[in-house]
Amino acid sequence: MIDSQFAAVKGRIAVGLAGDGSECLGFDDEISRDHDWGPSFCLWLTNDDYAAFGQDLQKAYDTLPKTFRGCTRTLVPGGEGRVGVLRISDFYRQFIGLSRAPQTIAEWNSIPEYYLAKAVNGSVFTDPLGQFTAIRNVLQQYYPEDVRLKKIAVRGASMAQSGQYNYARCLKRNEVVAAGCALYEFVNSAVSMAYILNKKYTPFYKWAHHGLQFLPVLSALHDKITRLCTTPDTAEKTALIEDICTDIRNEWRLQGIADGPDDFLITYCSGIVAKIKDDRLRSLHIMQEF
Repeated sequence: MIDSQFAAVKGRIAVGLAGDGSECLGFDDEISRDHDWGPSFCLWLTNDDYAAFGQDLQKAYDTLPKTFRGCTRTLVPGGEGRVGVLRISDFYRQFIGLSRAPQTIAEWNSIPEYYLAKAVNGSVFTDPLGQFTAIRNVLQQYYPEDVRLKKIAVRGASMAQSGQYNYARCLKRNEVVAAGCALYEFVNSAVSMAYILNKKYTPFYKWAHHGLQFLPVLSALHDKITRLCTTPDTAEKTALIEDICTDIRNEWRLQGIADGPDDFLITYCSGIVAKIKDDRLRSLHIMQEF
């Protein structure tokens, strides 16, 4: 289509698939196919190029077959605008609230993490101008180190408080709902910690645990957390919590974040915060992220 109808501007069109949709994470399956799924891609243009030929390019895109290799594109109301011709500025503004990469700690912290995951997922097939990829590359380099360290300390404190401390205490009081809440907090924090230590953004909650198994570091947490959530044996749950915390402590040591013999994660969090150079971020409460 581009070669035959837009050859003169081919060198100005970035093409790929990223943003919303499980297919952008590579996690789509049979269940995913009931909405906003099927053959599609994105064409990203600068503002000027969108004004010059964006509508014509979209009309050409709309004429492409809806079925390709036996797969049919399905669209439900509200799913428009995920694919097709998009302004580069609009794509990033949709997910990170900016038409450029964030430049300050405040800007980084203002963006929900799963939106950052959406902004960098998928693949870019071609980007002759490099403008789309330039922003993407900054985002893929991950948070500034001060922000990452603060997140590590907050997640570590949460894991210690909810899992290593409160879960067992709630059970002793026969507060089963409170114990369930503590376990929920622990799992959320442990999953997030794994992504942070991989310098990867945590995706939307329904895919966060699934994605653990594909991480280069701490992928074994996928099965341990699965067992933690499925075993009815509370003693086994308590042991799994400690096992997961030991894995985190060991990875902290390997990355030079913290070191010591104690498996109680809160022991190390103040020392992690002390590494932060930004005065305001360093001065926040141990469990306050920003």
